[in-house]
Amino acid sequence: MKKQKIEFSSHTGNLALMRNFVREFLDAYPLSDKERTLMVLGVDEACTNVIRYAYQLRDDQLIALSIEGMRKCVRMRLRDYGEQAAESEMRGRSPETVEPGGLGLYLIRNAFDRVDYILKRRGTELVLTKNLERLDEAA
Repeated sequence: MKKQKIEFSSHTGNLALMRNFVREFLDAYPLSDKERTLMVLGVDEACTNVIRYAYQLRDDQLIALSIEGMRKCVRMRLRDYGEQAAESEMRGRSPETVEPGGLGLYLIRNAFDRVDYILKRRGTELVLTKNLERLDEAA
């Protein structure tokens, strides 16, 4: 099992660093370019949501991202210590609806096979899982 972790402040300037970290980690796994790109965009969107909603655009708050590569899946854990959103507010909207905003959660759910929100005493842990088994069978 391969595991790496990165911690950064909630400044949007750190998102490029985070995206490169995720991209380099995923290079070791049998993912298509499309899947890898969707996963990077999904984590970027999740971090943007943390900055926007959990931290109310404050740029000095901690965000931690750990990635575990296992035999059957890649799992990412995004941890924040900000305001929690009610699960009913985490619905997003249908991609067929033509209006700005609201597609971030759709993108995240499309990029990963499983999306779990774990409410902590302080903040939230978002667990994103991408199965690899299915990919091996297709090859």
